[in-house]
Amino acid sequence: MANNSADIIIIGGGAAGLMAAAGAAGTFARKGVESKVIVLEKMPRPGRKIMITGKGRCNFTNLKAWNEFSEHVHPKPGFLKPSFYNLTSERMIDFLQEAGMESVVERGDRAFPASHLASDVVDALVRAAEQAGAEVLCNKEVKEIFRQDEGSFHINCADGASYACSKLIICTGGLSYPKTGSTGDGYAWAEQMGHSVRPLFPSLTAVVPRGYKDLSTSLEMTGGKPEMIGGKPEMTGRGHIHRSEPLSELGQMLCGNQLKNVALTVFIDGNEAQYEFGDLDFTDGGIEGPIGFKVSRKCVNATVNGSKVHVVIDLKPAVEIEDLTVRISTLWNEVSKDKRNVQKLYKDRFKILLTKVLPMSLIPAFVRCNPNADHKTLAKLLKNWKFEIAGYVGYERCVITAGGVSLDEITPKTLESKLVPGLYFAGEVLDLDADTGGYNLQTAFSTGYLAGINAARFLDKLEMTTCGSSK
Repeated sequence: MANNSADIIIIGGGAAGLMAAAGAAGTFARKGVESKVIVLEKMPRPGRKIMITGKGRCNFTNLKAWNEFSEHVHPKPGFLKPSFYNLTSERMIDFLQEAGMESVVERGDRAFPASHLASDVVDALVRAAEQAGAEVLCNKEVKEIFRQDEGSFHINCADGASYACSKLIICTGGLSYPKTGSTGDGYAWAEQMGHSVRPLFPSLTAVVPRGYKDLSTSLEMTGGKPEMIGGKPEMTGRGHIHRSEPLSELGQMLCGNQLKNVALTVFIDGNEAQYEFGDLDFTDGGIEGPIGFKVSRKCVNATVNGSKVHVVIDLKPAVEIEDLTVRISTLWNEVSKDKRNVQKLYKDRFKILLTKVLPMSLIPAFVRCNPNADHKTLAKLLKNWKFEIAGYVGYERCVITAGGVSLDEITPKTLESKLVPGLYFAGEVLDLDADTGGYNLQTAFSTGYLAGINAARFLDKLEMTTCGSSK
């Protein structure tokens, strides 16, 4: 027998869970129905993952209209449409403003808290949930979930507390950044209750060029280093290269370089698979930045499935190869004819040429990767800098988990399970993920809010009250 009973229990106090709480409790309050909505969060405070988003600034949504927004959602954007229209990006900004947080919109339609503090987003979400009437309980690690014969759910926590509820919403997130509490518990519970979980893999993560890391003592070829997930060692999968692996000499040369307005093309088994234009960063993990993250989903998925992946960086995408060849030829003639360079060796004159077309910090790595480059081949190499991809950084530092609870088993208009009445899923635990730029948090907010509203709406006591009031 449970020590505590509630109408609705939400497992997970992240973006989806807090919005589910606000949606459920707010629905009860608007109908004048007494209720109990509880959030069970395993960490000492809610919203731990939100706190680290956007390097602590928290790009919490994106104001693009649905037709553009949906282009950044995978794998089935249509599933998100009812949630998004129920709580659009504009409405999310209004929601947070009503909870006491002002927002600013920056380049790319990205919205941030005006303070540029992610903690303000978390505080506003908690405030909204509690003001609506929900209870947010921390240090409540759920260990077991049972469905009773009468249709209610029974929940046991690690601290010995137990709970029962009529409706259960699972908002446990994925596997990314396990130190924030995302340890994949929701997937196991979903499978326990008959749901299918689509293959999981890291997304919005660093992809690691071959030779970028010193892997002389690593387990790269057997799946990388094990991580502690859910209290036990887990392998991310084929190609996982832990971020803690030391940089090679080449990695040290490249790390810290930020490339603006370049093009990145992904090839899988020799076939072009994706093209992106924008900014790219070389970090201690590998290739990251906006377009690095954008291609990572496809790169990781292909690597996990055993395909060969390479990427090509076009450092001069705005210039056609013919025009670039002429430009470099002209620059070479100028360098060669300069009286200061006449007596210099070819390699020294070539390095001078490189300074005219590349950032100084990038030249050592470029030369290392292209040892046979000369002034005749330089244009081609600038537009076709090839990197074979050895692997990727895993859940330890990825932004989002791709894969999750199968969307085919969830009703998109309500987020209720088609298999287990009274069970709802929202947020990253679903087989929904998106590109960087505020899309993932908005997806969590929208799905959480819709799940909360519908869990409350379809409780028998609310239906009876509503029907009674209409007579």
